[in-house]
Amino acid sequence: MPDYSVRVGDVEITALSDGYLEFEPSNFFPNVPEEDWQPYLDQLTDEGRILLNIGSFVVRSSGATVLIDTGLGGVDHGFDHSESGQLLGDMSERGISPDEIDVVAITHLHLDHVGGNLILRDRGYEPTFRNAKYWIPRADWDMFTRRSGMKMFSYIKDQVSPLEPLGLLEFIEGGEQITDVLTAVPTPGHTPGHTSFWVSSASENAVILGDAAHIPIQAHHTDWSPRADVDNETSPVSRREILDRAEKESAVVASGHFPKPGFGRLSRQDGVRRWQAL
Repeated sequence: MPDYSVRVGDVEITALSDGYLEFEPSNFFPNVPEEDWQPYLDQLTDEGRILLNIGSFVVRSSGATVLIDTGLGGVDHGFDHSESGQLLGDMSERGISPDEIDVVAITHLHLDHVGGNLILRDRGYEPTFRNAKYWIPRADWDMFTRRSGMKMFSYIKDQVSPLEPLGLLEFIEGGEQITDVLTAVPTPGHTPGHTSFWVSSASENAVILGDAAHIPIQAHHTDWSPRADVDNETSPVSRREILDRAEKESAVVASGHFPKPGFGRLSRQDGVRRWQAL
């Protein structure tokens, strides 16, 4: 059984899941020819779909407890072949209370990463993690709030915008030090402000990718960019740079969309870089 927590120096990182999403490969990666999937059919479901975990991570150090991303939550997301709304239950099973979260750090403002920011209670939407500050990328805020009136971005009005008048928002402009062990790393392309998070403690490192990569195959095929990338020229550059750094520094590579729990390392096999689950 995989371990859902890893140690990185003096830091504990725990993997959580809000559910899963499934997509047809040709729809998710429209620029990847069908024949290019042939070596990787074992990484698809029995129905030939891409299975994506909806993962979050809790980073615990002596200074703070940080939650990275909040999943789809209970919003009406309209995705076929999916399950969601499991994050709080998963936290409870792993002995983590929402009230102990000091910081919520958001990789980007797509729905499956912010859908649990707020929860609907009797008085309306209230912060799910009421003792936390929410850090979000400024470039995403600028773009997504402008589009919040559009149907596909309407979730912003319920799950992101209400945090501002409550004084709970902090903005990631670049490489901010979020806590003493957690640093924001700009990895734009999937969205304008997409951010990965670097963990460093006692000479050990980990990186939480966000959507800099969606499937392990991209460790080698860094040019594979999904339909959802807003800039499919910048996205492969960001992906290659963050994975190169992780490989060079022997960092644990954690991805919320990789197979649960999403912890692995990069290694070379016959000259090909691969992500190997821990």
